[in-house]
Amino acid sequence: MYVATSAQWRKSSRSGSGAQSDCVQVAGLAGNIGVRDSKDPADPKIALPSAKFPALLDAVKRGERDLP
Repeated sequence: MYVATSAQWRKSSRSGSGAQSDCVQVAGLAGNIGVRDSKDPADPKIALPSAKFPALLDAVKRGERDLP
């Protein structure tokens, strides 16, 4: 996936700082939301339609996307 170098990646203010700040980052992309892992920002990213992002967040909060 191509992500513009000008993408403004953000993370939760609850993520902390320093060595304990690994988190998921998000960026607004043209009509989509980009998601990446802060541990390796050069790794592959995912993008999903902006309209679908709230449903993903709700599913994560309910624990429906937890790893086994």
